[in-house]
Amino acid sequence: MSRYIKLGVNIDHVATLRNARGGNYPNVVQSAKVAEQSGADSITVHIREDRRHINETDLENLLDTINVPLNLEIAAKEETVAIALKNQPKSVCFVPENRQEITTEGGLDVKKNFNHLKQMIDPMLKTDIKISLFIDPSEEQLYATKDLGVNTIELHTGAYANAFEKNIDLEFELNRLQSSAMLAEDLSLNCHAGHGLNFENVVSIAKIKNILELNIGHFIIADSIFNGLQNSIQKMKNIINEASK
Repeated sequence: MSRYIKLGVNIDHVATLRNARGGNYPNVVQSAKVAEQSGADSITVHIREDRRHINETDLENLLDTINVPLNLEIAAKEETVAIALKNQPKSVCFVPENRQEITTEGGLDVKKNFNHLKQMIDPMLKTDIKISLFIDPSEEQLYATKDLGVNTIELHTGAYANAFEKNIDLEFELNRLQSSAMLAEDLSLNCHAGHGLNFENVVSIAKIKNILELNIGHFIIADSIFNGLQNSIQKMKNIINEASK
């Protein structure tokens, strides 16, 4: 029996390229519209502390323009929570954020930062915004997320992607993701996944039956340089759909 896995396209790196020279090209909103027309089920953007790619103006323009849901990634900080509450995106994913990192290096430690996360998240739970937490595939992180009152997780697939590339500990990392997805179902948590996924390594992830949504950005934007954004998104969707049958 086939099932449908949603694809969220992260367009942060369109803004990265724009910011390399300043100005407004490539245009972030235009890229989101192309993604939408190419079958993206949602658009993801991450407003970082240093605004290295997406900024508040981008967020406002996207919310005014696109028709698919917008998923906003933010750190659990007062400034970014205030931005989310002001703009009311369809969903917010809380992610860890280290100032010097090139990209997100791992999942949130929900257990260790439980009280702080509760303080940041509680005001948003009273709104219509759907909340998710970006976590490593770990039992204690899933249980802590459940205790927070959040009903959606996004599993960090970065360790799996690295294992796939190096062909080291691949079965171990895949098993961690599979077990976490099964536990999520037992805990009545919606399960999403993402980070470091490409045309090759996404296949095994899309076969995990409890995963409902994949969020992919850097690879799609990079591949689009050679093949066009529409083609890159449609190819990714086709691979995911075929693997999920």
